[in-house]
Amino acid sequence: MAHAALSHPLVYWFGGWAPAHGHVLGIGFIVGPAGAAVAAFVTPLFAATLVFAWGYFDEVHAHFHVLMLLFMAGMTGFCLTHDLFNMFVWFEVMSVAGFALTGYELRKSALAGALNFTVTNTLGAYLILMGIGLLYARLGALDFSALQAGVAQAPRDPVIDAAFVLLTTGLLIKSAQVPFHFWLADAHAVAPSPVSVIFSGAMVAIGVFGIARVYWTVFAPAPDITAVTHRLFLILGAASALVGGVMAVLQRHLKRMLAFSTISHIGLLLIAFALLSQSGLAGMFIYLFGHGLVKGALFMVAGILLAELAGIDEIALRGLGREIWPAGVAMGLGALLLAGLPLGAMSLGADVMEAAARAGGQPWVPVVMALSGGLTGGAVLRATGRIFLGLGPEPGDETRAPTEAEREKANRPLWVLLLPTVILLSLDVLTPAQLAPFAAHASFLFMHPPAATALPTPHVTPGAWAAVLLALAIAAFGLSRYGLPVVPAVSDALQGLHSGLIGDYIAWIMAGLALFAVMFAVR
Repeated sequence: MAHAALSHPLVYWFGGWAPAHGHVLGIGFIVGPAGAAVAAFVTPLFAATLVFAWGYFDEVHAHFHVLMLLFMAGMTGFCLTHDLFNMFVWFEVMSVAGFALTGYELRKSALAGALNFTVTNTLGAYLILMGIGLLYARLGALDFSALQAGVAQAPRDPVIDAAFVLLTTGLLIKSAQVPFHFWLADAHAVAPSPVSVIFSGAMVAIGVFGIARVYWTVFAPAPDITAVTHRLFLILGAASALVGGVMAVLQRHLKRMLAFSTISHIGLLLIAFALLSQSGLAGMFIYLFGHGLVKGALFMVAGILLAELAGIDEIALRGLGREIWPAGVAMGLGALLLAGLPLGAMSLGADVMEAAARAGGQPWVPVVMALSGGLTGGAVLRATGRIFLGLGPEPGDETRAPTEAEREKANRPLWVLLLPTVILLSLDVLTPAQLAPFAAHASFLFMHPPAATALPTPHVTPGAWAAVLLALAIAAFGLSRYGLPVVPAVSDALQGLHSGLIGDYIAWIMAGLALFAVMFAVR
């Protein structure tokens, strides 16, 4: 589908309700190469995850597999639909399956994490629904093309501005961006590891894809929305990249560490979108694929530790991973790829994003990218050295981080767990050369700009190696007897903000929504 859509979009009208006399009456799938490519990425990630989950349960529980397939269907429909309300429906299918999968094991902590996830994301769904209601009331349409035509006729309508604020705030909650990110680490910490693979590998990134799709196919003709999107999303992306990176370094629970690294790297995706350029969008797509593969593999390593060593706490597992050293090799490689090792799809996406940022007059973006890679990669490298090499006898600030005794189904063949892990890392490392030209063409069709489809020539920048060196330095300091020189007050303050209390998280969502509204008031 992605290849076929390069020449023309694939169109399907449900029930045969095609447009009549210029009026869109039905619901359509109008599939471009970008949407089809994201769907084509999601489905094999689910396949690898189901292989990884082989033997996860003592008995066959079909509910898990049905929920996973519904989860996949929701993501696929979200990527392909051309109707705003139908997009919301697929968003809800995805969300409800995710809620159930988070609390699937019915432990007290799992249900608490699932409730947190449910309340915050349901609030996001209500915001999206209110935004859709405002658009429908003002423009009388739900099809993306019809909505864009209506926005073009009323480019400075405050009702349309309010609809954009509500819609994108709901999607920012799903993509776990500061200050809407608090639910993600709590959900990751308690969800089964196969579910965490999908959360970080695909679900949160699809939230950013949804923001990009709504902007470019509906709101792009509105100059006020364009100005606010460019300014605010650059700020939110940078804040997410840095806060997520610092919080990853402060964790000892490996799944929470990887969740915060996801917040950091998805922040980079948001920055790439906020550049509002074809090359930034192309870099975002490539980085989305690479990050999903790498992060999915790292969560599989976390699942291997839970199955083989009955633990997920970096400090408690010190030196216990030597017997499963292949998992350590995969974890070390994944950490280096997170840090920005110039190899594979994630690195290629980062190079294109950096080139786009410099071309767009944002020279600070490569610095944020290097810090994000150095912090997240360094945290995972530190955990790798401690668990698989027995380093770091005297832990540092991570001792004050929350943790929990966990385990998952043991006596599963190690090779079954390692096979999909190795496949995902290999897919990232062995990225075909055709990915960049495809992303260039797909981003052109995604935006419909009157411009050429060529990208700036990506090249390995000094920032990539600087991020790798920073990651190695952070890991070395973290494993030394001195530890990282983190101010305890800063560490405690950041940990305190992530309180696990739903009321606190909703208050932050309201603060973020107010900030978004104020940006329009002072534009």
